[in-house]
Amino acid sequence: MSKKPKSAAKNAPKNAMVLAAGLGLRLRPITNKTPKPLVKVADRTLLDHTLDRLVAVGVERAVVNIHHLADQVEQHLGNRKDLEIIISSEADDLLETGGGVKKALEHFGDEPFYISNADVLWLNGPTPALGRMIERWNDDEMDVLLMLHSTVEAYGYTGNGDFEAEPNGKLSRKLEGEITPYLFTGVQIIHPRIFEATPDGAFSLNVIYDKAIEAERLYGVVHDGEWFHIGTPDGLAQAEVYMGQRFSGMRHR
Repeated sequence: MSKKPKSAAKNAPKNAMVLAAGLGLRLRPITNKTPKPLVKVADRTLLDHTLDRLVAVGVERAVVNIHHLADQVEQHLGNRKDLEIIISSEADDLLETGGGVKKALEHFGDEPFYISNADVLWLNGPTPALGRMIERWNDDEMDVLLMLHSTVEAYGYTGNGDFEAEPNGKLSRKLEGEITPYLFTGVQIIHPRIFEATPDGAFSLNVIYDKAIEAERLYGVVHDGEWFHIGTPDGLAQAEVYMGQRFSGMRHR
């Protein structure tokens, strides 16, 4: 029998990594002059939407990696006063998701931390999504906990999903060509120990997920609110229309 998770309030991560170094190629021509994390939905940048969510659950420090139009991102982050921001520059070479996180590990010690893509947008359900992840995290049985979403209910998403989930939340990869119930949202809690014996330089976080699957230590929580895939101009337009219609004159959740 698995051990009961430790108190969420006592062990909630205080650190986060925000992945903001991507080129945003599919969102061109918008991203020719504006880095994707600074694209706005509902009059707020995608990057700020993400940081707002992290601050709301007690994150005090965020490492943000930058590359494309990096000066714009760094200047924008200088306006945030509600948490400590550490810039991790990938000006010379993009390290991909895994390499970018590994470069920043020195800032996280030996405690779990959040990772979020800078270009994701989600709305909380009845319980804040990151709070649900804190409640579910169990250090004794997990190295990675992913926020998942229903494949068919995501806005702007046309893929086939990413993972199969057992009733206890343990994840496995989908078979090639298979349509699976859940997609990965780009938000996760991860423990630094999973990066032991990983490559130097550029590599994908998929290397980490496969390692965790092999050890049966990759789990997921299904998000019960809305999630938007903003990978193309059409996806961005869908998010803007939804937010405008649902929250006109209101503060969104």
